[in-house]
Amino acid sequence: MITKRIIPCLDVKDGRVVKGVRFAGLNDVASPVELAQYYSDHGADELVFYDITASAEGRALFTDILTQTARRVFIPLTVGGGVSSLADFERVLACGADKVSVNSGALRDPDLIAQAARRYGSQCVVLSADIRRVSGRFHVFWGGGRRDTGLDALEWLRRVVALGAGEVVVNSMDTDGVQRGFDLELLQKVVEAVDVPVIASGGAGSAEDFLTLFTALPRVDAGLAASIFHFGQVRIQDLKQQMAARGIPTRLGL
Repeated sequence: MITKRIIPCLDVKDGRVVKGVRFAGLNDVASPVELAQYYSDHGADELVFYDITASAEGRALFTDILTQTARRVFIPLTVGGGVSSLADFERVLACGADKVSVNSGALRDPDLIAQAARRYGSQCVVLSADIRRVSGRFHVFWGGGRRDTGLDALEWLRRVVALGAGEVVVNSMDTDGVQRGFDLELLQKVVEAVDVPVIASGGAGSAEDFLTLFTALPRVDAGLAASIFHFGQVRIQDLKQQMAARGIPTRLGL
């Protein structure tokens, strides 16, 4: 059985890891390079690195920090932020990333997903979607969660997977930073809609939230979180021990 992945997320702004609630009220946390190395050394299965204001500010991702980070971690690294062309894919991969996450760039030009999948392989292309409930429907947002596209989230995810995205990250804006559990309703609909790995993001407040996620939705492949790992509320190795005790497949040991 495929092991469930535990993935810390580093949201980077102005060269520092930050975290907020529902995509707002950002607070400084730590150096991305030092924090990434800590997670690499302490049981994380992968890392996600987002330059969270690159798209909104219309600039390139911080490649210097990314290069430093990639040199010090020895687990898969997914990177996103301001990715809007094949040249951006090339630049990010050249800095040491294993996968490239696309959000607003794919919304502007969906064919970017197809082009990248043809050139680098679907396994390298990750579609990240910021999703919020609007009048009883799930809508996709863009620009760091600032703008409602009006797109139906499930239709959008089906489309990008058909274009070649090899993995999707589902960022629930309704639960982000609230620490009351993952958005199980949304995630259930997503795993029914697509046939690629699904990463759940937004809402984890305890180890129990991960156990509930993987027990209730065994088709979810990974759980992603930030605050509870950054501030020491949950230690990844302790979480994995609890997962193993519940019969949830996980990678133990360092």
